[in-house]
Amino acid sequence: MLSRKGIIPEEYVLTRLAEDVPDHARYRARERRARRFVGKNGACNVAHKNIREQGRFLQDVFTTLVDLKWPHTLLIFTMSFLCSWLLFGMVWWLIAFAHGDLDHSTRLQRSPREEAAGDPDNFVPCVTSIHSFTSAFLFSIEVQVTIGFGGRMVTEECPAAILVLIVQNIVGLVINAIMLGCIFMKTSQAHRRAETLIFSKHAVIALREGKLCFMLRVGDLRKSMIISATIRMQVVKKTASLEGEVVPLNQIDIQMENPVGGNSIFLVSPLIIYHVIDKNSPLYDISPLNLHHHEDLEIIVILEGVVETTGITTQARTSYLADEILWGQRFVPIVAEEDGRYSVDYSKFGNTVKVPTPSCTARQLEEDKSIMDTMTFSPKGTIRKRSVKLKPKFTIN
Repeated sequence: MLSRKGIIPEEYVLTRLAEDVPDHARYRARERRARRFVGKNGACNVAHKNIREQGRFLQDVFTTLVDLKWPHTLLIFTMSFLCSWLLFGMVWWLIAFAHGDLDHSTRLQRSPREEAAGDPDNFVPCVTSIHSFTSAFLFSIEVQVTIGFGGRMVTEECPAAILVLIVQNIVGLVINAIMLGCIFMKTSQAHRRAETLIFSKHAVIALREGKLCFMLRVGDLRKSMIISATIRMQVVKKTASLEGEVVPLNQIDIQMENPVGGNSIFLVSPLIIYHVIDKNSPLYDISPLNLHHHEDLEIIVILEGVVETTGITTQARTSYLADEILWGQRFVPIVAEEDGRYSVDYSKFGNTVKVPTPSCTARQLEEDKSIMDTMTFSPKGTIRKRSVKLKPKFTIN
């Protein structure tokens, strides 16, 4: 009742009612949902198993890093820097150990007077102030992140130290480029923009211009537009060929119609996309008796376009099972004119109303035209003109 009065949107009421479903009924629902090929949120219900050539993923390291989950990506991000710092810290310690810098530093530490007076042997280390592995590790961090505290520096004594300095700088730049690029791509992935592209929870089948049509509603919550937006649909069902070959997931394209014609849409406000069920449609023999959860039928809807602000191509997907298609209903209007501009009420985005619709297939409706004669439709709504109040004119004699 609250949803009918507009106090609480219908989607929230349905969600609350679904939480009160008994556990055994919820378990059966999960079993049925497992047959879905594409989820309502666009995720594909496909598990890849027994992949023998795992090395192919390493050939495209960047895409593999982007596809990883955030905890794994952050772990690799942290370990890549730590490992490089430790590796080059060990290299700097070996250079100092081979050149004798550690022994000379130890002698200077044992004789402070000699250190204050200067080194009588004029000993020049490869890297100044390297006393242990800890100091070598700190110098490795200073070199790679270009901190430069000034206490340690490379001298001209060792050409190997200069070469290691160049190599570490190059390696640090490569690690920064890969990891920062990976994090940038993860934060700006195309499916993030698809979160604000919404589809109606249910699809409907009703008459439009005297023909049965499959209809759904699509909308965009953001003000920034989707450029060159296109929409297409596929029917996924189990089929068998004349030779006996069974295709478990046969994908059949179906033609979509929309208010602007073709597959391109101008998604400024929510649109009702419809498909005319004719003799070329895979839904030609669908009737209300087929719209139950045992029916092997799934309709996938794919919306593609270019994000206006970033120029990245995005894709939003959803699907409708047989029991998610409502027969004899249509979507309620949600666009109204207020204060000189159009207003969209998203609380009624998925709301439908019952309309007179024949309970037969499109084939039967086309073969028997007399079915339409038995239908009674409400009179067409007339456009109400605005009433303009005119100020009375007064004449003074």
